[in-house]
Formats: sequence, C-alpha cells, structure tokens
Amino acid sequence: MADTKAPAARPLSPHLQIYRPMLTMTMSIVHRITGIGLYFGTLLLAWWFISAAGPNGYARFEWFIGSWIGRIILFGYTWALVHHMLGGIRHLIWDTGRGLGPSEREWLVAANLIGSIVITLILWVIGLLALGGTP
Repeated sequence: MADTKAPAARPLSPHLQIYRPMLTMTMSIVHRITGIGLYFGTLLLAWWFISAAGPNGYARFEWFIGSWIGRIILFGYTWALVHHMLGGIRHLIWDTGRGLGPSEREWLVAANLIGSIVITLILWVIGLLALGGTP
C-alpha cells in the first residue's frame, strides 16, 4: 500500500492583498473590459449595416442612435475603440522590449488613458461640426 504522508508545505502564490493597485493593473483590466465592449459595439455596427437595407429599419436605427442613450452608447463605443487601439500600440511597444522600466511603464499607461479621452473628444467635436449637429 502507498505511504500517505501529509502534503509538504508549499508556498502560496501572492494574492491581490499583497500588491498595491497600480495604474498598469487597472488599465490591464480596462483593456479587457473595452475588448468585451467592442464585441457588443460591433453588434451595433452590424445593426447599422443591416438597417441600411431598408428605409424603415434605418429610421429605427437613426432614432435610437440619435436618442440620448444611443449617443452615450456610441460615445462609449468610440472611447473603447480608441482606448483599445492605444493599448494595443502600448503592448506593441512593450513587445519590442522598450518602455518596461517602472516610470516608463506608468508614463505609457497614463498616456494611453489621457490620449484615449482626448482623441475621443476630438473625434466627436469634428464629427459634430462636420454634420452640423448639436451635442
């Protein structure tokens, strides 16, 4: 019969309670969330394409996207798209072995967050001015 001994004491993996939250950790989570948001935003894009097949469907889509909730969703989709793209560029930079130092890493993450907000706002201002619409 096999000798059954008590299991050896194994070291435990560090837990979230040990680490202090950092911007890079937060942006990693946000990058995943924006990826999920882009999946559902693509359904909105598909609805737009499908609704273009007929005037009634497009009128319903235009009504929804022109409502305040539709604009919020579209604004969030725009931000998620820009943020995810900039996060991908940040990861591409890291893949080349650059920007991995603690201060460089935090700077790139902050630039990702600020850049995504600024670029989204610029895109919306240009879009609204081009369409002649009001916010």
